[in-house]
Amino acid sequence: MKEIFERTARIIGEEGIDCLQDANVIIFGLGGVGGHVAEALARAGIGKMTLVDGDTVDATNINRQIIATQNTVGKLKTSAMNERIKSINSDIQVNEIPQIYSPEDRLSIKFDIYDYVIDAIDDVSAKTDIIIQAKKAGIPVISAMGTGNKLRPELLEIADIYKTEVCPLAKAMRKRLRQEGITDVKVVYSREEPVVKSTPPGSISFVPGAAGLLMAGEVTRSILIAKGKKNE
Repeated sequence: MKEIFERTARIIGEEGIDCLQDANVIIFGLGGVGGHVAEALARAGIGKMTLVDGDTVDATNINRQIIATQNTVGKLKTSAMNERIKSINSDIQVNEIPQIYSPEDRLSIKFDIYDYVIDAIDDVSAKTDIIIQAKKAGIPVISAMGTGNKLRPELLEIADIYKTEVCPLAKAMRKRLRQEGITDVKVVYSREEPVVKSTPPGSISFVPGAAGLLMAGEVTRSILIAKGKKNE
């Protein structure tokens, strides 16, 4: 076991570290939420990660995105995240897909090779399709709802999308998912009413990051439980 995981092993044991190092996840979107998911999973010990994002880092991302600095502006987000992950743990296997996901791309991504699918993008049609493909493949999926125009990270929570309220993105997603016959989806969403209503939405450093860390925690615990049961 690598020294960097010594403190983590005190919580989940060396067998837990081995379990996470054997895990393979895919993350759609490396913005304020997705970037924090990727970093937290890397630090937890996830061994294989596919990063999907077609954007480059912009100066307007610096206020909330963990990969966004003065030195990374203009870089592909997948490349900036890959470099950051490798600086944490050089043994992680990282696969970059530098493109914006759309339903037409589904055939180029084999959802069934992953232990967990993480959706942290904004487009409703693409989010819906990611969930559909994960469900078809029988792979657990978690989806990020809106974190814009919010100031209170303590009002974020993990819930089934059909038990959410307040969030406009969740409302739009529920309608699409009902049409597809999908009856349950795990999401991270906020119970906070928007502080302002602006388009594009306003943002601040700590709300998207908190959502990403909640997602990473849920994914890590779920993988440990699932792999533990498989090995029983």
